[in-house]
Amino acid sequence: MNTNQNDISAKTITKHARQLGFILTVGLLLSACKPEAKVARDVDATGIYSLVSVNGGNVPASISHEGTALLVRSGTFIIKADGTCSTKTVFVTPSGPEATREVSATYTKEESKLTMKWQGAGMTTGTIEGNTCTMDNEGMLFVYRK
Repeated sequence: MNTNQNDISAKTITKHARQLGFILTVGLLLSACKPEAKVARDVDATGIYSLVSVNGGNVPASISHEGTALLVRSGTFIIKADGTCSTKTVFVTPSGPEATREVSATYTKEESKLTMKWQGAGMTTGTIEGNTCTMDNEGMLFVYRK
């Protein structure tokens, strides 16, 4: 009878050891899969984005461009699937009248980086992180959100 109890205990211990080994292995694998703040390579950048800040200041934002003080009232940035994009920015000049500037571009996308070639206005770069697009425009940071 002692032999049967030892056989059962050995079988039970072996079974539990295998289960424990499996649980530890799964636990180690899960702990190695920590979420990171990375942008997926296949992020869909297309859509309409609204300007939320310029150089860290919420819109409407006061900025200086080429020595001229401006108040940026609003803006949109549209990214299309056909490789084109455009911006529309509404601002107020020092003399008071409101002005709107619209510019179109072609873009290339490499992972989260956008490179935009503007018609008659040079090139800028930007990044897409989730629903946020940040664009560096001549040293000024424009942040847009979908």
